[in-house]
Amino acid sequence: MHRRQFLVSTPLGAAGVLAAWRNGAGFADQPARVVRAGDAFQSVSARTARQPVLTSVPPGAPILRWIPTHADLVYTFGGAAAKKRIVSGTRIVTWTEDCFDGAVKTAADLPSKTMAPGHDNPQTGPFYVEGAEPGDTLAIHLLAVSPARSYAVSNFSPEFGALVGTTQTAMLGADLPETTWRYDIDPTRKVAHTMSADGKHAWSVPLAPFIGCIGVAPAGGEVRTTIVPGDFGGNMDCPEVRSGNTVYLGVNMPGALLSFGDGHYAMGDGEIMGAAIEGAMNVDVYVELIKHVATPVPRIENADEIMFVGSGRPLEDAARVAFKSMVEWVQHASGMSLLDAYQFVSQNARAPIIQLVDPEYTVLVTIEKSRVPR
Repeated sequence: MHRRQFLVSTPLGAAGVLAAWRNGAGFADQPARVVRAGDAFQSVSARTARQPVLTSVPPGAPILRWIPTHADLVYTFGGAAAKKRIVSGTRIVTWTEDCFDGAVKTAADLPSKTMAPGHDNPQTGPFYVEGAEPGDTLAIHLLAVSPARSYAVSNFSPEFGALVGTTQTAMLGADLPETTWRYDIDPTRKVAHTMSADGKHAWSVPLAPFIGCIGVAPAGGEVRTTIVPGDFGGNMDCPEVRSGNTVYLGVNMPGALLSFGDGHYAMGDGEIMGAAIEGAMNVDVYVELIKHVATPVPRIENADEIMFVGSGRPLEDAARVAFKSMVEWVQHASGMSLLDAYQFVSQNARAPIIQLVDPEYTVLVTIEKSRVPR
């Protein structure tokens, strides 16, 4: 099957009142598998100015240091046996492969020729969290997310992208040709640099690394491709899944079966061509289990902002999922009526379109916590 040439429907969970703000983990050692000594790949994005919810890893917290082999990687959410078991309060220092399964290295490499079918977005994990049960929540505190290579790649695949005919948007007309761009990373300037296909133009993009895929096993034993996002997380391609933020995901199956991958060194809103600047990533996270608190829709948080990720198709349904979650969170946090909370969110929220290309689209709704009445 051609890369991403299918539609996978995603059930949308009802939004609800979500977990309270928490205190806990923070920043310590350098992430694993650093490319060169002294390369500290830090985003120059304004997003890094936000303060994390968590400030320190508890003394004595267990640490799992694990670099998966290629055979360890998985290509679904759900349906894969746990690779490691952890307890709540474990720090995981690991590494993830890029969305092309490590097979695309130069502008001459085309995924359709070099990738094994179905090997999009390989995942590190799953991690079985002891004691996690449906109705609980995982808090994944992103301590450090940084590029693990000195290069990255991007790609256009026919019948995939926001501005071309697809299997869901049929058009008469020839496909654009499959094309790959290689980006070289400049750690001093903190940019990714590339050339046009004809070699006549060049441009640079500021580094803003994040994890494109982070998710748990879907409910009911369902197995989902790593191409699709949903209420279990998955391929959300959300730039806020970055260092310093905390991702909250509802547990659907025993052990949660957390996995992550699909490193993005940078990406424009919408991901309209279907690929970011894709690369392997060093990942350092601290995982907490929150018992008896449900999280029906993925939530992201730092000390300054609260965010909800909605997935669905058409695009307005993705936005509705995230906005409904935000309205209900504001109502609960402030004590306002539902209608007043609706008005407040209407005038204060920001809602970037995260991606317009996956089988389900993704919208992020965010509000600054300081604006919420107490």
